[in-house]
Amino acid sequence: MKQAIIVLTILFLLAAGMQPGAAQTVYQLPFASVDNSIELTVVNSSAVPLSGVTVETAGLPSWLKFKEVSQSINLVKAKQEMPVVFTFSVDKSAPVGKEETIRFAVASATGEKWTKEIKVTVSAPERFELFQNYPNPFNPATTISYQLPQDSKVSLKIFNVLGQEVATLVDGQRQAGYHEERWEARGFASGMYIYQLLLIDEKGNRQIARKKLVVLK
Repeated sequence: MKQAIIVLTILFLLAAGMQPGAAQTVYQLPFASVDNSIELTVVNSSAVPLSGVTVETAGLPSWLKFKEVSQSINLVKAKQEMPVVFTFSVDKSAPVGKEETIRFAVASATGEKWTKEIKVTVSAPERFELFQNYPNPFNPATTISYQLPQDSKVSLKIFNVLGQEVATLVDGQRQAGYHEERWEARGFASGMYIYQLLLIDEKGNRQIARKKLVVLK
C-alpha cells in the first residue's frame, strides 16, 4: 500500500519570528492509506536555547486520523534542530482532489508562538471496486458501498433471482472516491437478491460488478 512521507522545517528566529517561505507545495495523500507521516524539524537558529516546545495539530479534517495530536520537545539547543514525527491515516471517506489545510500550532515555554500550514489533497482510488453489503443477511435495510477511480456515470440496481429489476438505487454521475448507498427492503420478500454496479467513465469505458445479498425476515 502506498504511503505519504512529508518532511518540513520549522525555523525559529527568536528576534524576528518565522520567516515566510516560498509558494506552498500541495502534498498528495494516497486514498484510504495508513502509516503516513509528517516530519517537522524544529530549527533553533538563535544563540539562545529553546525549551518546552509543544507542537500540536489544529483544525484537522474529520477524515484524517492522527495517532498523536500533540508532541513535546524538552530542549532545542542554540544552533541545533530536533525532529517531531506525526503518523496518520486517511479515511476512505476523504474527498478526492479537494485541497485541505493541516495546521500545526507551535509554542515555546516562554510564550513564543508559530503556526505551520500544510496543503494536502487525496488521490483517487487506484481501481473500481464494489464491496459486500453490510449487514448481510439484513432486515429491513443494508448499506452498499463502492469506490470509483475517476468521475463516472453510475448505475446501481437490485435484481431478484429471476433477473428482474426490483430497485434502482443510483442512476447518475458520481465523483471519484468512496460512496455508500442504502437499500430499504421493506415490502420485499425474504430471499437472495443480486446487486449490480455499472460504471461508465468519461471515455465511455464500461465496467460491471455484481454481488449477492440476502433479505431475511
